[in-house]
Amino acid sequence: MILSASRRTDLPGYYSEWFLNRLRDGYALYRNPMNHAQICRVELSPENIDCIVFWTKDPYQMMDKLEQLEQLGYHYYFQFTLTPYGNEIEPKLRDKQDILATFQQLSRRLGKNRVLWRYDPIILNDDFTMEYHRQQFAYLCKELSGYTDICTISFVDQYAKLNRSVKEQVVKEITTQQMHLLATDLVRIAKQYHIELRACCETIDLSSAGVIPASCIDKLLIEQVCGHPITAKKDKSQRSGCGCIRSVDLGAYNTCMHGCIYCYANHSETSILRNCAKHDPNSPMLIGNIDAE
Repeated sequence: MILSASRRTDLPGYYSEWFLNRLRDGYALYRNPMNHAQICRVELSPENIDCIVFWTKDPYQMMDKLEQLEQLGYHYYFQFTLTPYGNEIEPKLRDKQDILATFQQLSRRLGKNRVLWRYDPIILNDDFTMEYHRQQFAYLCKELSGYTDICTISFVDQYAKLNRSVKEQVVKEITTQQMHLLATDLVRIAKQYHIELRACCETIDLSSAGVIPASCIDKLLIEQVCGHPITAKKDKSQRSGCGCIRSVDLGAYNTCMHGCIYCYANHSETSILRNCAKHDPNSPMLIGNIDAE
């Protein structure tokens, strides 16, 4: 089984203590996000988990726990999102230079094949122009050269829950022509630094620009990381265009405190604060405790 940790929240960034406790106890409980009343149990022994895929914008709080993770016998890799945006877009992240240093440190610790970079999402507007992305992407490629082999991109989506002002002023619709033009430039830049560019869940074909579809939870990479073949099926529960194989996700929506204005996993700050107040590192569930409900 593949464990996703997590598409729904930044587990390494905020809940690494809880996650390690779950691994030590050998199981976790999680709610079906489509049916709040349904609680599922997943066995977390190393014999049951082929690989853990971590998703994070800042794994700093987990860096001191990697040795424990390995001593417990787990295989894992990171999907690490690093964008050039400041606090106006990603309000509660640390300084990007510090996060960049953490990326490099993590790569030195694990190897560049186990730290995959995400330049995601790409926002285009009057401030974040095509030229802005060319310059910022080139800088990050230079800094991450030798620290990763793969960069996954995606263009921002206008989710229905985003407020009107965000859609009109920041997260504007991106044309197919803009996507092709920018993707072509980013491929050219990435090649200079020996980084392969992939696209996550894009409905348009960017192969003519040199971008291949991404499989973020990737069968071949997982087999390399865990050292044995796995039986895997495509994850039909994900969005159209997703190349990931099936996994179990322990995360919960409305629990990430980064505050990114483009986020699909959070509905409101009120919901986040209410959920975070219920978090107990010793509970089998990320939010709340089954015994108290």
